[in-house]
Amino acid sequence: MDDEQKWSEISNDITDVAKKIKSRIDEEDLVEDLKDTFKNTIENTSQLINNIIQTVESTISDEEIKKETKEVVSNINVELKNLLHETKNKFSEVFDSDPISEEE
Repeated sequence: MDDEQKWSEISNDITDVAKKIKSRIDEEDLVEDLKDTFKNTIENTSQLINNIIQTVESTISDEEIKKETKEVVSNINVELKNLLHETKNKFSEVFDSDPISEEE
């Protein structure tokens, strides 16, 4: 193999590494965007539930209806927490895996 071919292979290797680095950076940005969006969704949902509870407190005068409504909202809140916990675990499994070791 002559020197020109060796330099060509080295150049190709450098190009491949640069592409992998760029791809990894893009993936990390995407993951961060997804995490931020997920966090914002959780915060907004939490705020909505709090608003519902406040609305129930301020607008419903019948204590039995108020109590039942708050129980329903509380059950929804518990289900959402469970769903969020499961989703968080799934995200962790997907995003915490090491793509570099998977490529090798």
